[in-house]
Amino acid sequence: MSFRIQPTPAARPNRCQLFGPGSRPALFDKMAASAADVVNLDLEDSVAPDDKAEARKNVIQAIGDVDWGGKTLSVRINGLDSPYWYRDVVDLLENASDRLDQIMIPKAGCAADLYAVDALVSSVEVAKGRRKRISFEVIIETAAGIAHVEEIAAASPRLQAMSLGAADFAASMGMQTTGIGGTQENYYMHREGQKYWSDPWHWAQAAIVAACRTHGVLPVDGPFGDFSDEEGFRAQARRSATLGMVGKWAIHPSQVALANEVFTPSEDAVTEAREILAAMAKAKAEGAGATVYKGRLVDIASIKQAEVIVKQAEMIAGR
Repeated sequence: MSFRIQPTPAARPNRCQLFGPGSRPALFDKMAASAADVVNLDLEDSVAPDDKAEARKNVIQAIGDVDWGGKTLSVRINGLDSPYWYRDVVDLLENASDRLDQIMIPKAGCAADLYAVDALVSSVEVAKGRRKRISFEVIIETAAGIAHVEEIAAASPRLQAMSLGAADFAASMGMQTTGIGGTQENYYMHREGQKYWSDPWHWAQAAIVAACRTHGVLPVDGPFGDFSDEEGFRAQARRSATLGMVGKWAIHPSQVALANEVFTPSEDAVTEAREILAAMAKAKAEGAGATVYKGRLVDIASIKQAEVIVKQAEMIAGR
């Protein structure tokens, strides 16, 4: 056990991150009116090269003109291997209003990637006298990214969230699949004439959760490509939540309600968590370090688990 206390992640709801291309400003008002906790205006994969400059202008204008309510407002810039990313950062921070909360950095492969963006962001913030410090979120979507996931999680004090980008991750890893998230047809076990499908993303998600929890970063599950498959999305989201992730992307408006459903603690779960905290408070007052709740042992670790659920419910209620 380390004497170092794990830092606390940013205290914000992050159940659903709704994405929309910066080249389609007609969608912005609908995104702002959605139930998503986070809105990601995209300048990267969903925008064609010839539309990059116009998309950037659309996003800059919308940051100030659209009423985003209490949502976390993030812009996904282009990758550091592209000729677009520096202009994304400079134009956003020189021209966008202070309503911008966050920049999403795709395909983060090492700590130096965040250092490069941080250096540019810091310089522009000082030069323009920006009052609000921009935070970062990153996507792990390469073999290098997962190999260096812990150093990335520790790379910048600006970093607040980290996601798994399944499609590019699969390509980088050479995985034999074109599916984005979820179980895959050929990734199965066979026993007594039956097939059992396991989750090929599980190990990467677990690595991301561990790195994030160590360094006070919010771990988020990425996209689920088949937006017609509600049960598949729900199953993937439940697995992610069980592993410790706090939310999931929505690449279609229909996925927002599904993500919120899974990542909002149920009334029963919150009630049970509060009862566990009360039982442990009573045990502590009586000089005991553990007690029995509904036939099972609860102790100090149970307090921590219950506190996570209660805190999450309180943040969502106060949104």
